Amino acid sequence: MAESASPGATGEARFGALRAVIFLVFQVVTVIPMAFVCLMVAPLPRPLRYRITIAWPRWQVLAARLILGIRWEVRGQHYLPDGPAVLLSKHQSAWETLFYPSYMPRELCFVFKRELLWLPFFGWGIALLDMIHINRRRGADAFEHVATQGAVKLSQGRWIIMFPEGTRTQVGSKGRYKTGGARLAVRTGAPVVPIAVNSGEYWPRKAFIKRAGTITVSIGPPIASQGLTAEALNQAVEHWIESEMRRLSPERYPIIINESDPRAS
Repeated sequence: MAESASPGATGEARFGALRAVIFLVFQVVTVIPMAFVCLMVAPLPRPLRYRITIAWPRWQVLAARLILGIRWEVRGQHYLPDGPAVLLSKHQSAWETLFYPSYMPRELCFVFKRELLWLPFFGWGIALLDMIHINRRRGADAFEHVATQGAVKLSQGRWIIMFPEGTRTQVGSKGRYKTGGARLAVRTGAPVVPIAVNSGEYWPRKAFIKRAGTITVSIGPPIASQGLTAEALNQAVEHWIESEMRRLSPERYPIIINESDPRAS
């Protein structure tokens, strides 16, 4: 006969579910009025619109800390350059999409599929931030759009941010690193800043109940794009991020044993 869950575990699960419900309610009751605020400030200059609009993701990050117990620490912030850059980040959770625009020292420009613009309320806000939205059906033409728009955004002093794996990955896993971000960096001459983040440990993808803990955002040294092919640059980014992920969450990755090492026998 299977053992029943302990009263303590059951109580903890119920408390976690209650916190998740409270957090969801907070998201809903704040996004609707904020969407109308975004529409009201639409005539203002973009930098001012940006500062007003990112209030909502900042509220969500703070609410996650207060309600869910999800804190954070940032390592390597001194590596962020004082100039144009393409940020390429690990993507495990919705948390980093809220955190990055809220706490990065420069205005960010996400590259995302245009379908997000059709979302009620949330889509209104991002539509007014002059970011780069793409039609994936256009194939190669989609990248040319990203390259052209990316050069303009970088010239405005903004940072381009992309998730090279394309979608959220499970903790301990790795998706295929697409070359779009590296190609953009090579095309514009901007350096790439790799970022590792273990947000999935506490805010898993597609999970309603989150877990309290401290998310680590680890920023790596900029990688110069000059003189590199997009493939070589992409490989360097992948190597740094995945190596750093094994330092952040070593228990989530299998230990590779070198069979030629006599200690393995």
